[in-house]
Amino acid sequence: MSTEPNPASPSAPRPTAVTAAAAVAGLEALALIAGGLYVLVSTLTGRPDGVVQAVSGGLTLIVLGVIPLLAARGLLQLRRWSRGPAIIMQIMALPVAGTLIQATGAAVPAGVVLGAAALAALALLLNPATTRALGIIPPDGA
Repeated sequence: MSTEPNPASPSAPRPTAVTAAAAVAGLEALALIAGGLYVLVSTLTGRPDGVVQAVSGGLTLIVLGVIPLLAARGLLQLRRWSRGPAIIMQIMALPVAGTLIQATGAAVPAGVVLGAAALAALALLLNPATTRALGIIPPDGA
């Protein structure tokens, strides 16, 4: 991974699509980390069926939250590598959203929000302005 900003746009401002995609990824990261912390706290204060499974599930959510967090940071800094992890997280979110939508109670609206966020982020990440700003498509379109 390069630590240098994208050479394709050294002085160009960051497109709104990139900023919006970074915001969605950041919100997803916060939700995953918060969910992981909730599971861990619930495990410590309650009586889970399996302590090891609950702790590993909470830690997994926290670790998974780091991926979109790093991707969001990379997008804000116009790093080319950041688009891949951001797209993968959105693709992973779609089946989760589908499962939540088929559930009952508060899971249904959560699934709708997650699905809408994932689809919006995919559209933003695949936007030509985003790919140009990240240097994936040359500025002249060649």
